[in-house]
Order: sequence, then structure tokens, then C-alpha cells
Amino acid sequence: MQVHYTTAHYMGASAFVCRGGQDMTKQPPELAEFRYDLIEDGIGHLIFDMPGRTMNVFSNRAIHESEAVADWLKTSGLKGLVVSSGKGTAFCAGADLGELAQAYAMIIAAPESQRWRIGRDHFSPIGRAFRKLETAGVPVAFAINGLALGGGCEFALAGHYRVLADTPATALGLPESLVGLLPGGGGTQRLPRLVGIEAAMPVLLDAARFTPADAVAAGVAHRVVPAGQEIAACVEWIKGNPQPKQPWDRDDHVLPTQAEVSARLAELRRAREEETGGHYPAITAILDCVEFGMPLAMDAAVSKEIDIFADLIKRPEPRDMISSLFLGKQIWQKQRKADALPKAYDAIAAAIRKAWADVAARFDPQAVESAARWARLTVPIPADGQARPVPAEVLGHHRGIAATGTWIDAPQGQDQIIAGALLGAAVVAALEQGSGLDPDSRRAADFHSINAAGFPAYLGGPFALYDSIGSEGVRRLIAPVATETAR
Repeated sequence: MQVHYTTAHYMGASAFVCRGGQDMTKQPPELAEFRYDLIEDGIGHLIFDMPGRTMNVFSNRAIHESEAVADWLKTSGLKGLVVSSGKGTAFCAGADLGELAQAYAMIIAAPESQRWRIGRDHFSPIGRAFRKLETAGVPVAFAINGLALGGGCEFALAGHYRVLADTPATALGLPESLVGLLPGGGGTQRLPRLVGIEAAMPVLLDAARFTPADAVAAGVAHRVVPAGQEIAACVEWIKGNPQPKQPWDRDDHVLPTQAEVSARLAELRRAREEETGGHYPAITAILDCVEFGMPLAMDAAVSKEIDIFADLIKRPEPRDMISSLFLGKQIWQKQRKADALPKAYDAIAAAIRKAWADVAARFDPQAVESAARWARLTVPIPADGQARPVPAEVLGHHRGIAATGTWIDAPQGQDQIIAGALLGAAVVAALEQGSGLDPDSRRAADFHSINAAGFPAYLGGPFALYDSIGSEGVRRLIAPVATETAR
């Protein structure tokens, strides 16, 4: 007997019944960030389509909904699931970084002894959800048109098959390192297993992206098709009755030894330590995830990744880099597009450079060069400064968020003391020139200061540093140059 299918909507999703009323698949969970439909007999379609947004991001709700779908999939009765985007702009741009900033505030408000556990509990659902998806026993294919970055890329890597639209805008990437984070949804584990450690590291450490052709050549995607044919290509694959098992879950998968992985990463780790001076903990954390996760089976590897993520997220660098390099950048770009960039931004950048020149005039040039290298200032300090005191009165009284746990709390030795004075003077200069800026414009000014003045990105910018260590913390930094002293 031929069975004819219709779609009946239930609780924001869809239940599927034959005309005789018999349930042919178990009803999917209630969804808000996703939609669900039936493509044809036994092949479901999960559509990532956040309401009220032009771009999908992985919010907390989307993470928990993806886990609910993965749980449901085991008993869904489906022959396969296609995942696509309901947005014309991209598949998914990554994590909801606004929610990440809120999560940091929650973590830092807790007693220090509890912060790691709170962070781990809060962020582990995404890795757990993606692991459930790939082990549900149902073939899952991703149809990707546009960007799939961060959590969006990790979501796709948890599928068994990936089809990319042949467009200039389509790319896969894991850019979390740019805002001081690491991929926390299994990306540090799946990507190296798919493409090899050497090919994965530029994506993990430097935000390199795979174009469609590059993705297929590297083994991170399976097929490239003309735009609009991605879903049909996924359905075609599912109809071939593929085995829904990832390479790392097969019996013949061989894990590398710890010694092998460590040896392959040793030179890269040394080079990155020299490049960053250890000031960018996300780089170290990503290398740790790969080095200590790759020798483990996937369940243990994902657990190791989130352990390291929980250490990283309670540090100040991700918070401050998100504030300036993501939120501040967005604000700055909107202002520029509207031809409304405040003149204060350029004034702040110029004042920072002048403040650095004046601090440098107090010390031996070689000592200043060494300190600037220690702090990782990204442009040379002008040589035309005057040894004048830094006006500490502009600092007022501003309570810092919390101790950073970094060198900036208590500089030790000549390099750190001079570096601290340079950065503290930059904060004072920014406060003088940007006294009338609102909080959003201060974030944008931080972004501008990093790019136009050479302020080190790991500290988030002068306003982010002021918020982090407070007025008393800045006073400690500028103490060596707050009053007139000789070289």
C-alpha cells in the first residue's frame, strides 16, 4: 500500500502523520530558534532560523534546542536529517558574544573557588549536544550556503556529510582566537581529525577559512554544488543509506600517542610563545586542546576541551577582547557607515601615542624598546616626547571589575614596570580625550585605539583596561611617571 504524507504543525514544530492518522515519526521537540519540516518520506529538515535576526548565532536557547533535537533524533524514526539555514545571509556566524559577556559577569561574580565549575557547567551543553548529534544513529547532512563560523562550523563538523554552495560568501572557519576564546563545541578535536593537525592550526590559531573548494580538498566537506542545490545533494546522499558514523568512532580509527602529538606541535608552540609573549592565553589553550585532546577518544577529548575552555573563560582577556574586537568593532563599523565616527577616536589615538612618547622620554631608549616588546605594543613609540608627569587626577574613583591574575596587577622588573607605565599613561590619555563618550562609543574607541595607536589587543583597549583594574590599578601603573623624575 502506498502511503501519502502531509505535515501537521504542533507546538512550533511539525508532527508527521499518514492520511489514516497513524504516527510515522515521533514528534520533534518544541523549537523557537529552529524550524522543522519533512522533506519527503523519512527525511527530516532542521532549519536554523532565529526569529528577529538577520544572522543566526548560537544563543543559549539554540544550544539547548540543538541538544533536544539530538536526543529526539535517536527515536525519531527518520532515515536521515538535513540541516540548513533559513537566512539568506549565512548559515551561522558563531556564538552569541553578547551572551558570552553576560556569562563572564556571572562567573566573575562567584567566589573564585567556584568559577571554573560554573563556567564548565554553563558552556558544556554545546559540546554535549554536538556529540549526541553525531552518535544518534541517524545520518545527518549539512547544507551550507554562506558563512559557517565558530559554533556554526562546529555544528556542521558534528554532521556526517557537508555540502557547500559554490559561492564567494561560503566558507568554514573557527575564528574564536580573534576574541581571546577557543572553539568550545568540539572544534579543536574534530577539525584536526578531519584535515590533520598541520592543516587545522591556521584555522584554529589565525582564523583562516576554508573556501568550498579548499574544504573538499582538505576533507572537511564532501561536495560543492551550485547555490540552491545543497539540500537536494544532502537528500541524495541520505537516500544512499550511508552509515551514520564519524571516522573517529569507527573501529579502525587509530589514536596518535601523546608523544607523537606533542612532537608535531613543539615547534609551533615555541614560535607562538615567542610571538605573543604568553599574553594571548587563547593561543596556548588551543594548542593544549589539540595536544592533550587528540590522543583521547572523542568523548574524553570533548571533555578535555571544555575543561580548558572553563579555565580560559574566567580570564579577563576574552571579556576585554570581545568588548573591543567584536562589540566595539561592530559599533565602529556602523558609525563609519553612517559617516558618524566621533572625532574623539582619532584624538584618543593621537593622545595615546603622545603619552607613550612622553613616558619613553624618561627612560633609556633600549629599556623602552624592550618594555614595548614585552607589552606587545604593535607600533613604534615616537621619539619626540617630553619627560612630563602623567596627570593622575583624571582617573577619579572607579572600582575595577576584579584582579586580572596577569602581570598588569603588579608589574615586576624593568620591562614590566615601564610597560605598565606606558599602558597606564594611555588610559589617562584616553580618559582625557574621551570624557564625553558613552559606553558603546568607548568600546568603539578601544577598537580604534588597538588599530590606530597600537594598543595591545589582549588588554581590550584603554577603556577596557580602566574598567578591568579600576582607578587604583591605573595609579599603580603610572606611579613611576606620575611625578617629575629624571632618567
